[in-house]
Amino acid sequence: MSEMRSLNEVSELRPQFAGKHADSFFQIEAWMPSEIKAVGPLVQRLMRLIEGSHFVAGEEPAIELALEEALNNAVVHGNRMDPEKLVQVLCRCDGKGISLAVKDQGQGFDPNTVSNPLSPENLSADHGRGIWLMRTAMDEIFFKHGGTEVHMRKAPTCQLGTEHGAPTKCLPSARQTELNSAPPLSAGERVHSSNQRG
Repeated sequence: MSEMRSLNEVSELRPQFAGKHADSFFQIEAWMPSEIKAVGPLVQRLMRLIEGSHFVAGEEPAIELALEEALNNAVVHGNRMDPEKLVQVLCRCDGKGISLAVKDQGQGFDPNTVSNPLSPENLSADHGRGIWLMRTAMDEIFFKHGGTEVHMRKAPTCQLGTEHGAPTKCLPSARQTELNSAPPLSAGERVHSSNQRG
């Protein structure tokens, strides 16, 4: 059964995961203000859900790095820390892995004009590595709508199947035990989950 609720209505939301089945997934839509201090708490809450899904077991640090970089870029470079603008995050976890989209309300940019942080003249710079880090951490990254949206994907770390007649399985991440004590997502965040088994 699928359902979508505003988290203003569901203060103790604890998404359930059906495991590594083709029709199991969850989807989250969240908004945050254009403030650097809002990045960390949102990343922590999303990462607890991602880790609990087991879709990309062992790859969570890479996803966390990419998500944090994308949110910081959206706040600082996209929305220019304008308190009137919001950053939107869409996160989907399913049998294809993790898909993330971070959208800002800024003017956009041409990602092809961003300097290579590995070129000799940029090695000592204290900024300009965000997109490179996202590309390094994720399997796929692309920009849409004039650079106001970054879309990223990380493939699953294990596939359904059998090995010598035994089903394969994903091992829980180190922080999985924190999932049950995770604080609920705050206002402006929604979770869409499906736990159907086929």
